[in-house]
Amino acid sequence: MAEPLRLDSGVMPTYRGETTPPHDQPAAIGILVSNLGTPAAPTARALRPYLRQFLLDPRVIELPRALWWTILHLFVLTRRPRRSAALYKQVWSPEGSPLLVMSRRQAAGLAERLARRAPVPVHVALGMRYGEPSLAAALAELAGKGCRRILSLPLYPQYAAATTASTFDGVAAELVRWRWVPELRTVHGYHDEPGYVAALAATIDELWRRDGEPERLLFSFHGMPKRYFDAGDPYFCFCHKTARLVGERLGLPAERTIVAFQSRFGKEEWLRPYTDETLRALPGRGVRAIDVVCPGFASDCLETLEEIDGLNRELFLHAGGERYRYIPCLNDRADHLDFLADLTARQLGGWLEPGAAAAPPGAARRAAELAAHLAGGGSAPAPG
Repeated sequence: MAEPLRLDSGVMPTYRGETTPPHDQPAAIGILVSNLGTPAAPTARALRPYLRQFLLDPRVIELPRALWWTILHLFVLTRRPRRSAALYKQVWSPEGSPLLVMSRRQAAGLAERLARRAPVPVHVALGMRYGEPSLAAALAELAGKGCRRILSLPLYPQYAAATTASTFDGVAAELVRWRWVPELRTVHGYHDEPGYVAALAATIDELWRRDGEPERLLFSFHGMPKRYFDAGDPYFCFCHKTARLVGERLGLPAERTIVAFQSRFGKEEWLRPYTDETLRALPGRGVRAIDVVCPGFASDCLETLEEIDGLNRELFLHAGGERYRYIPCLNDRADHLDFLADLTARQLGGWLEPGAAAAPPGAARRAAELAAHLAGGGSAPAPG
C-alpha cells in the first residue's frame, strides 16, 4: 500500500498524469467496486503482508502507533499468518479466494446491468482495500478508460469507520497523487435500502418454503470493539435496523430473531452479544433448531464459510442443538445484483443524463439517440 503523499515534508511533490490528456475520448463514468480484500494465496508467506497492511490501518486498530507496531510485529505477525493460512486452505477453491471470485462475479454482473441501462459509457473495476487487485490499480484502470467521474461502491451494507471510511481513506490516498483528479462520489452504505432488505428476506424465505422454518433466526454481523461504538460509530445501530427490517418483512415476531456479533480479535470488549457464546448457550435454553444469516457480508468469505458454517455449527451441535443451517450471503444472486444496479444508478444522478459531462462534438447527440433507443425497449451495446 502506497504511503499518503506528505505535502508538508519539504520534498517537491510529483503527481501522476498523462502527458497527452485523452480529449478525444468519450466522457465516461467509472464504478469502483470494492471489498475488504484477500491474501494472494492460502500460505503463511502470503498472509503476512496482507495481515500487516490490514492491521496497520489506523481505522481498524485504534491504538497508539508505536505501541501497536510493537505488538503487531513481535506477537501477531509471528503467529497469526500460519494459523490464518490453515483456515484459508479450508475454503480456497481452484479459482482462488472465495471473496475474490465472488467479487469479480458481482462486478461483472453490475457492469452487464449498467451497460443495458446507461446512455453514456460506464466502466466497472474491482479494487480491494487490502491485497490485490488494489484500489490504486482499479482507479488506474478506470482512468485509462477515460473515466472523469468515479463512484466508489464499497460493498459494506452497514457503514463503519473500519470499513467504509477506511475505503474512502484508501481512495483519497491514491487520488492525492494524481494531477487530474476525477469528480468523486461514494456510497455511504445501504443497510435500510428496500431492495437490499427484500433480497435478504428472499434468501431466507426461499429456504423456509422449501425446508421449513427454524425456532430462531440469528443475524450474525462482524464485530468491532465496543469503544468504537461508544466514540460515535453508528455501525451497531445500522446492524440492528437491518435485522429488524428483514424480520418485519418475513413477518417474524421479535422474540424469534437474535442479533449477535462475530470475529472478535484481541482481549478487549467488543459489541455484544457474541455469536459463538450465543450459539453455545441456545440449546440450554431449549432452542434446538436455528438458521444463521450474515447480512453484513456481501459475499461469502472466510468469516462466513469457516467461522459461521464451520466452527459455529460445531459449537451449536456440540452444545445439544439438533439442526443448524447457514444461509449463504447474497453473493451474485440476480435480485442482489439488480439492487446494486438500481442503487448505483440513483447515486449517479445527473451523471447519466446525456451531455452531463464534457464530451467530443456529437457525443451528446449520440447519447440522446441511445437513451431514446433504450426507452423504446432496445438493448445497449457494451460500453467503451
